[in-house]
Amino acid sequence: TGNDIAERSTLAVMWITAVMMVVEITAGWWYNSMALLADGWHMSSHAVAIGLSAMAYAAARRYAKDPRFAFGTWKIEILAGFTSAIFLLGVAAMMVVGSVERIISPQPIRYQEAIVIAVLGLAVNVVCALILGKAQHHDHGHSHGHDHDDHHYGGHHDLNLKSAHLHVIADAATSVLAIIALTGGWIWGWSWLDPVMGIVGAALVAIWAKGLVVESGKVLLDREMDHPVVAEIREVMDGFQSPGETKLVDLHVSRVGKRVYSCALAVVTHDPDLTPELIRQRLSIHEEIVHTTIEIQQCPR
Repeated sequence: TGNDIAERSTLAVMWITAVMMVVEITAGWWYNSMALLADGWHMSSHAVAIGLSAMAYAAARRYAKDPRFAFGTWKIEILAGFTSAIFLLGVAAMMVVGSVERIISPQPIRYQEAIVIAVLGLAVNVVCALILGKAQHHDHGHSHGHDHDDHHYGGHHDLNLKSAHLHVIADAATSVLAIIALTGGWIWGWSWLDPVMGIVGAALVAIWAKGLVVESGKVLLDREMDHPVVAEIREVMDGFQSPGETKLVDLHVSRVGKRVYSCALAVVTHDPDLTPELIRQRLSIHEEIVHTTIEIQQCPR
C-alpha cells in the first residue's frame, strides 16, 4: 500500500541521514571546521524529524483497528507532519543564530576538506529526495485512482511524507548554499559569504515550514468549511429545499482520511416523507463523503 511504501522510504532515509550526520560531525571535529560541525548537527535535527515521520506510520499501523480512534489513525500522520514542521522552524531559528554568531566572531575554515564533505552531503540528500519523491509520486498516482479530481480538492497528499521530503529538500538547499559559500571563501576569501548563505538558507527553510504548518494545522483543527466538498453537499441539499418546505440549518464537515470526509447536518422540513436515508442516498454520489450524521426536525404545516 501507499503507507507501506512511505514507511519503508522514510525509514531508509532516516538511516542514510543518520550515517551522513555522523560523517559530517566527525569530519568537522577532525578538520576543525565549524561549518561542517554546524551542518552535521543541522542534519541530526532532520534525522530526528524524519524518524518521527517513520514512527507515525508505525503507530498508525499499530492502532489501525483500535476502536478508541473513532475515525481511524490517519491524523497521527498529520500530527507528525505538523510537529516536524515546527521542528523545522526551530532549525531555521538555530541557523540564523549560528550565522549571526559567525558574522560577529568569524571562525577559520579548512575550505577544501569542508567542500568535499558538503558535496558528499548534497549527493546523499539528492538520493534521499529521490527515494521520498518516488514514494510521493506513488501516493499522488494512487489519489488519481479516485473519481474526483485531486487538484480540485486542493491536494490530499500524505502530509507526513511531505514533511519528511521537505526536510530532505531543505537539507539539500542548505548544502548547495554551503558549497557556494565555501567555494567563495576558498577562491576569493569571502569569509562573510558563509554566514550570509546560512541566513538565506534559514529563510527558505522557514518559508517551506510555515506552509506545512498551515496545511497540516488546517486538517488538525478541522478547518474544512471553505472546502469544495462543502459546496457539493449544499448543492445536494438544495435539491430538497423547495420554497418553504425544507431548510438546511446546520452543517459541519471534517476530513477523516487522506481523501475522505465526514459531515453532520441538520434540516428543518415540512416534508413528512424526507428521511435521513433519502439524504444519504443523494449524498452517496460523492464517494469522498464516507460518514454522515443527519438530524431532521419535522415541522407540521
